[in-house]
Amino acid sequence: MPTITPSIPTPDGQADAFAAFPDDGGPHPGVLLYPDAFGPRRVLWDMARELAEHGYYVLVPNIFYRHRPAPVFDLPEHITAENRPALFGQIMPLIQEHTTENALRDAEAYLGFLTAQPEVRSGPVAAIGYCMGAVLAMRTATAHPDRIAAVAGFHPGALVTDAPDSPHRQIPALTAKVHLGLAEGDMTPEAITEISQAFDAAGVSYTCEIYPGTVHGYTMADTDAFNPAGSQRHWERLLALLDNGREW
Repeated sequence: MPTITPSIPTPDGQADAFAAFPDDGGPHPGVLLYPDAFGPRRVLWDMARELAEHGYYVLVPNIFYRHRPAPVFDLPEHITAENRPALFGQIMPLIQEHTTENALRDAEAYLGFLTAQPEVRSGPVAAIGYCMGAVLAMRTATAHPDRIAAVAGFHPGALVTDAPDSPHRQIPALTAKVHLGLAEGDMTPEAITEISQAFDAAGVSYTCEIYPGTVHGYTMADTDAFNPAGSQRHWERLLALLDNGREW
């Protein structure tokens, strides 16, 4: 499985990244994969490789490149509940600095790089994300409706807030098909209703599903939140959504 570690020019510097793609020359459907709050690291790169084995060119940007290259944080080999408070003491300031404006500038650069690769077929791509990455995927899709054909978010961060730029308020611009795979407790029933009503009003094709028995982070094999059944369900739903880009 070929992989590269490109440096992507952005208005704020150079974003390091990881890309995996099939070795048959392509071209292949492109996927922009946003990591969770722990940032890009071995488990995300392994997931990119796994998705690439199904016929996709997968780009994983370091969303925290303004601070340091990936892996951004000094993470233990396995992240436990005991590790999390100290880790989030490091992580939260970087998340707070990653404003919507920064995210949208970065998305433009990531999409420009991804769609320029000779192994990526012309036309729209998919944006997927985990935890805060699901928010970034949704923001990317609503800001670039002509360039994103599919969106998936797993154990998503805050998609429904009171903020004027809450992701759910941008859904009227969305044209992509969507799947949200929620852990139990990720979103309140009221928030699920609100975002579902927004999808319905926009005429968006979507599914929003609570994965039973899961907690936030269930796809991440390097954490104690990992749930094998939830992870498998995530792969099944993701591959069904992408469907090798046949509907893009």
